[in-house]
Amino acid sequence: MKNPRHQPISDATKSLIDKLLLEKISLAGIARVTGVSLRWLQYYINQKLAAVPRVVKVKSKKKGKLTIQCDEMWSFVGKKSNKQWIWLAIDVLTKEIVGVYIGSRDENGAKSLWDSLPPVYRQCAISYTDFWSAYSQIFPKSRHKAVGKETGKTSYIEPFNNTLRQRVSRLVRKTLAFSKKLSNHIGAIWYFIHHYNLSLPE
Repeated sequence: MKNPRHQPISDATKSLIDKLLLEKISLAGIARVTGVSLRWLQYYINQKLAAVPRVVKVKSKKKGKLTIQCDEMWSFVGKKSNKQWIWLAIDVLTKEIVGVYIGSRDENGAKSLWDSLPPVYRQCAISYTDFWSAYSQIFPKSRHKAVGKETGKTSYIEPFNNTLRQRVSRLVRKTLAFSKKLSNHIGAIWYFIHHYNLSLPE
């Protein structure tokens, strides 16, 4: 059969899809651009996002003075009442995302963010956060500083939140591209964060 009805998807097309997933484009838009079916695309993305590692990958650090900024941003899955807060920590010097958790905005969320930090950060880093009470319940008092925006001590994490919201279509505040599955929501955020960390200069 010279022209089979179902042609295999080329590696070049898959590579293009992987890149488009890092831009603010809906799945329907990606399907139109690449010519694949929306059904196949959804299956491909489900498989890809399920395989994304849920552990931060950062450059090796020596014990010593480290500074991180932490913040949490709102998102949802399925409906706006199903809130999924994105907790993030950024290294002030390297600009790497060094901690990630997606879930509830409570003490468990703060603990999960803390647990996601590489050991050297849990041992050495000074952490700047907003005044959300969950941080003070979990982060060591001697290395936690709650500050207001006017101090500039959270000036790196806040722009990253905006970047994440603008680049990951599922996070745009008014969107039809929101996640229907929690696993895909979490996978898409991790997928972008891994790409972001890898894109930073050496």
